[in-house]
Amino acid sequence: MIQIVDYGMGNLRSVQKAFERLSVPAAICTRPAEIADCDKLILPGVGAFRDAIAELRRQEFVEPIKAHISAGKPFLGICLGLQLLFDVSYEDGTWEGLGVVPGKVVRFPEQAALEAPRLKVPHMGWNSVAAAPECPLFAAIPPASYFYFVHSYYVVPDDDSVVVGQTEYGQTFASVIQRGRMFATQFHPEKSQKLGLQLLKNFADLPA
Repeated sequence: MIQIVDYGMGNLRSVQKAFERLSVPAAICTRPAEIADCDKLILPGVGAFRDAIAELRRQEFVEPIKAHISAGKPFLGICLGLQLLFDVSYEDGTWEGLGVVPGKVVRFPEQAALEAPRLKVPHMGWNSVAAAPECPLFAAIPPASYFYFVHSYYVVPDDDSVVVGQTEYGQTFASVIQRGRMFATQFHPEKSQKLGLQLLKNFADLPA
């Protein structure tokens, strides 16, 4: 069973409805104890990093999430769910994350270079993802396909080997990471129509 973590900061119903369209059972996880028995776990998220990590700690989700990832079970972080995996975020302050992936979360510059056009922040809308073809999330997805983004901050891993997808927005940034069977995307697959559904299907098809 796929469990979707409910800590009050995610598009839970949108993610669950996407799996319903695929005829894949996915439940909303409201208690930390439910994580121990799940086969696959999804951490969605929208909103502020500070509030999200505070809620994960308050509701005692942190250790069960980390245990799930450490056990090598399939895990998918979406948008803020990607950023929360990192050591630290500099969103309106300095906030300690889950510390699963070494690195930081930083804001897009308003202007990437003096000669570049002024970038709109947040980065919002459709953009292409150059994904590693061996990443199982992108099976049956054409190269440089477009997905839907909404974010003002992006991740900077200490180890580039975890980056399996990149996107251009005034600069190149990591839009997909993978370490073993832990995956996370900066874009929203549940809002990315047919190809987003294919990505979620690929995640659901991973061996438990």
